Amino acid sequence: MARHFLGLYLLIFATLAGVSYVQDKLWQLYSPAFTLEDRPLILAATAVNLELQRHPVDQWKRTIAQLAKTSGADMDLLATTDIAGNEILIMLKNGGVAHMRAAGQIWFLKSIDKNNVLAIKTADPDTERGALDWALTVLFYSTIALVIMIWLWPLRRDLRKLELSAGQFGNRNWAFKPDIKANSQIYPLAQTFRKMAARIDGLISSHKEMSNALSHEIRTPLSRMQFEIELAQETDSSSDIRIILQHIKNDIGAINNLATATLNYAILERADTAIQTQAHDLTALIPNIAEHVRRDARPDLNIETHIQNDANGIICDAHLLETAIKNILYNAIRYARRKIQVTFVSESGNNNLTIDDDGPGIPAEDRIRVFESFVRLDQSTQQKTGFGLGLAIVRRIFELHHGSVSVSESPLGGARFFATWPRNVID
Repeated sequence: MARHFLGLYLLIFATLAGVSYVQDKLWQLYSPAFTLEDRPLILAATAVNLELQRHPVDQWKRTIAQLAKTSGADMDLLATTDIAGNEILIMLKNGGVAHMRAAGQIWFLKSIDKNNVLAIKTADPDTERGALDWALTVLFYSTIALVIMIWLWPLRRDLRKLELSAGQFGNRNWAFKPDIKANSQIYPLAQTFRKMAARIDGLISSHKEMSNALSHEIRTPLSRMQFEIELAQETDSSSDIRIILQHIKNDIGAINNLATATLNYAILERADTAIQTQAHDLTALIPNIAEHVRRDARPDLNIETHIQNDANGIICDAHLLETAIKNILYNAIRYARRKIQVTFVSESGNNNLTIDDDGPGIPAEDRIRVFESFVRLDQSTQQKTGFGLGLAIVRRIFELHHGSVSVSESPLGGARFFATWPRNVID
């Protein structure tokens, strides 16, 4: 927006300069000429002085009045003591002509002798604004107003479009598509609104999916618990009751795990979520995470780590990064056959984390959808694996680091998860 206001400022400045120049030229061309020419005054004052010398001093006032009446000139005889201003007095003493402005008039002063000064008065042209002057002034400001209106009209039009689109969006029409061109002054503002609307739409969709998933995921263990309670009511065997109670306990644990995962995901989805970034030593952190996950994996599954030697001052939120790596690794150990490989390098201003496995991989059509919330690609299997939130949490964690994560085909034959974020993360 600063660029557009600077453009308006320069436009107004150029308009003022151009209109002022044209106004001056028109005024010089059509206005009556006026100049404080001294030679005609000296000549007139000399003629008046010669006439006065023919009369006694005490008759000079009357003589001046007769000359003024005959010639139509506004003349008067002033005493030198009535003249104020040292510069004017010095000029008159040296025989020059002085000028004074007072009460909307110009007084041309010429000394007659050391005690008397001839004053010839005329109207000050600066105080008399003619029709041409008023017309040029009106034209001057009208032109400025027209230029500003022309500049503001597209702005007002686009703001109106933005207002209508925002109003429709506020009325739960979740499509935000104002027709604002890229050269518009408010195009960056419209883009910001689009991103905000997309974010809100995504949050609403995410909450809908969360509500649907919660109702679906909770219904199953609740049904099992209800069934187990009915069985417990019909049996007298203490061993059967213990088994039933263990099943109920497992179902309660599943509900608790679902609530915890959902809460963690909801916290990360909040717009005001802040990350705590510091410099961390990934040469120790990543191998420790891999070793922790390996303990929960099959004995024949190998997890290798290849960490850049100087990765000891990497800016990140260590807790969130650990969560992201664990989620990817736990996802990998479910499908990997014998090998998982974790690689970290920092180059070209970015931190790059790669996790490969030798499993069946992820189909190309599902490589974007896999990062959505409550999406599980293994629906055909009898055993449930997670709630479909792990990779959605991974995506959000790297978004909070101003980075991204993607999945592709691995050289090992399975899936490759590639995450990147800038070296200098701004919280």
